[in-house]
Amino acid sequence: MKMKKQLSMRSIFLAFLLLSAASGVPRAQTGSNNLAPGAPGKDAQWESAGKTAVGTSNTLESKVWFTLREGVMTEVYYPTVDVANTRVLEFAVSPCASGDKSLLTESEDTTHRLEVLDEHALTFRQVNKAKDDVFTITKTYTVDPERSTILINVEFQSGCRAVQNLYVYYDPSLNNSGMHDSAWTEGDALLASDADKASALVVSSGIEEATNGYFGTSDGLTQLRSRRSGRLERYARAADGNVVQFASVQTPTRPFTLALGFGREPDEALKNARASLAKGFARARTEYEKGWHEYVKTLRRVEPKFQRQFDMAAMVLKAHEDKTFRGAMIASLSVPWGGGSNANEPNVGGYHLVWARDLYQVATAFHALGDKASADRALDYLFRVQQKADGSFPQNSWLDGRPFWGSLQLDEVAYPLVLAYQLGRTDNETWTKHVRPAADFIVRRGPWTPQERWEEESGYSPSTIAAEIAGLVCAAEIARRNGDETSAGVYAAAADDWARRVEAWTATTSGPYGDKNYYLRVSENDDPNDGEPRELNNGAGTFDERQIVDAGFLELVRLGVKSPRDPLVAKSLAVIDKLIKVETPKGASFYRYNHDGYGEMDDGRPWNWDGKYTGKGRLWALLAGERGQYELARGERESAARRLEALQGFANEGLMIPEQVWDLPRSPRPDLKYGEGTGSATPLAWSSAQFIRLAANLQEGRNLDTPDIVAA
Repeated sequence: MKMKKQLSMRSIFLAFLLLSAASGVPRAQTGSNNLAPGAPGKDAQWESAGKTAVGTSNTLESKVWFTLREGVMTEVYYPTVDVANTRVLEFAVSPCASGDKSLLTESEDTTHRLEVLDEHALTFRQVNKAKDDVFTITKTYTVDPERSTILINVEFQSGCRAVQNLYVYYDPSLNNSGMHDSAWTEGDALLASDADKASALVVSSGIEEATNGYFGTSDGLTQLRSRRSGRLERYARAADGNVVQFASVQTPTRPFTLALGFGREPDEALKNARASLAKGFARARTEYEKGWHEYVKTLRRVEPKFQRQFDMAAMVLKAHEDKTFRGAMIASLSVPWGGGSNANEPNVGGYHLVWARDLYQVATAFHALGDKASADRALDYLFRVQQKADGSFPQNSWLDGRPFWGSLQLDEVAYPLVLAYQLGRTDNETWTKHVRPAADFIVRRGPWTPQERWEEESGYSPSTIAAEIAGLVCAAEIARRNGDETSAGVYAAAADDWARRVEAWTATTSGPYGDKNYYLRVSENDDPNDGEPRELNNGAGTFDERQIVDAGFLELVRLGVKSPRDPLVAKSLAVIDKLIKVETPKGASFYRYNHDGYGEMDDGRPWNWDGKYTGKGRLWALLAGERGQYELARGERESAARRLEALQGFANEGLMIPEQVWDLPRSPRPDLKYGEGTGSATPLAWSSAQFIRLAANLQEGRNLDTPDIVAA
C-alpha cells in the first residue's frame, strides 16, 4: 500500500510537469536548499505616509488596523496602534506577451482608483487597471470584528488570450521593524513571525508555487524579474531578515478572498485567518459595517454639505484609538515619508505615537461631535498613563507611556487642564493627583518653554502662553471647587500676569513687516525687539527672530485670552496673509511659519532625503480650520464656512484629510498635486479633529472649545 501511494503521487507530479510545459506557463522549481539564500536582504523601508484610506473594526476584540495607498495595502498595525507589522501586500501579474519575462505589479504598473463603498463605515475598494488595459484587479477590504484578521475580496479580470498567473506579494515587517522576521510555508498558508508577533496569509482558492525569500535578493518577484528562464525557486523558509512571501493564486479569474490573520504566535495567527475565512467575506463585512453604522448614528448632525466628511472624520478619529490602552489616540497611522534611511530596527516611531497636544485636539473634537465617552477616555489616558510624577507630560510617548522624544512642551502640560475643565472633571482625585501637580509645574517652569507647538524652538511662544494661561485659569476654578483657595489664587495671579505681559514678551515693535508691530512665532528671551538670531530646524537657515512669523497667536483668541477684535491680532494677521498664506484650487491655507523646512523639496524629493533633515515646509491643512475658528469668533460665519470648505477640499478620494498640502501648480511627481496632500501624513488625526470642531462650531454659531471660564 505504501509503495502504491508513492507511485501514485509521483505519477501525479510528472503529469503536472508535463501539463505545465505544454501550457508554456513557467512553474516553480523546488530549491535544493530549503533556506533561501541572500540573507538578510536589502534594507527595509516603510511606505509613504500619504494614505488614501485606513480601517479597523469598531470592536475591542479585533486588534488590527489596515492602511491603503496607491492601489496596495501598506502598514498593518497589531495588536496596538503603535506596532506596525506589514510593509506592503499587493499582487503581481505575469506578462501577456509571449517571451516577456517581466512581472507587472499593482504599485508600479497600474492606474489606481479608490472608492468609498459605505459613507457610514470604513469600507473601501481599490480598483487597479493595467496601464496597457490588459487586466484589472478589484479589491474590497473589511476586518473581522471578532478577531484580528483583515479580509480582502479580490476579482481579477484578464484580457489576455494566454494564461496569466496572479501572484500574491506579501512583505511582513513584524514588530515595528523590517528585519529580524522569519517566514515559512505551512501547507496552504504563508506564516511569518518576529518574537511575539506573527502573521498568517491564506487564500480561499488556494495557493501554489509558494516561496519565502529575502527582499531584493531571493524573493519571488526579484527571482522572476531577474531570470530569463522565468523559473521560480521555491524556498521553504527564510530566517532572521527582511523577508518576503510570494505565491501563485489558484484559479485567479474566479473571485476569491485573502485572509491575513495576526496573533502572538503563528498558531494563533493561522487560527484567526482560517476562522475568518470560514466565516466568509460577506458575513464579516456585514458585521463590520453594522458596528460602524451604530456609531455614526450617535453623532451630531451638521450642515448637509459637510455631513459626509464629518462622519468620515469621526470614524477616522475613532480608528486612531487603541483597543488595549483605551483613550490613547495616535497622531497618524503612518511614518512620515517612510521614515529615515531604513526601517531595519524597531526604533522608528513615526506618527504612531501619542502627543498630549494632538490628543487634546482629538478629545475636544469627540466632545464636539457628541462622543463624551471617548473624550473622557482620552483624559484618563493623559492623567493615568502619560503624566509624570512631577506633573508634566512627555513630548510624546509609546502607548504604554514610555517617552519617545525627550523634550518638554509646556502647552502639552496645560491642555489637559483645559480639557479637564471642559469635561467637568473637577472631582477631588482629579484635582489632587493630576490638575494640581500639572498647574504647579507650569507656574514653576513657565511661561518660557523648551519647545513650542512645532516642536523645534525654545522661548516665549504666543501659542504656548495662550495654553498656559487657559490651563492655569481652568486649574484655578477646579481648585476653588475643591476648597483650595490658596492654589486658586496662585494660578489666577500667574495667569493674569502672563496675560498682561504676553504682548511685551512675544510681539515686536521693530519688525521688518507691516507697521513693525506684530506677534512673532517665538522670542528666545523676554525682548522681542533684540533681533536674536534664530537657527531654524531642517537646514532652513538662520534669521533674525523678528523675520519669522506663524499664526499661533490665534490660540490667544480661541482659548479666550484675547478678544477676536484685538487690534494687534488683526495687524499680525495682515502679516500672516502676506507671508505664509497660499491660495490653491481647493482653497487657501497657510505654512506653519515662513522658511519652514519640514516637507518635500520643490523637485519632489522627500523631507530628509539626504539624511540631514533637509526639506521645505508645505501648507498645513488644519491651519485653515484654525483661521476659521477665529473668523467664527468674530461673527464672520461665511468666511469660516469657506475655511471648512477648503479643509474638505484638501481631503483625498478616501475622504482622508492630510497634514500637509502641496502648494505649487507644478507637480514633480504624480502623487504631488496642487492643493492635495503630500507624503507627510494622511490622514492626520489633528486635521480630522479640526474639521469636526469647525463644523460643529459653525452649527452652534460659537466656538465650543473656548473655555467659558477664561473668556469670562
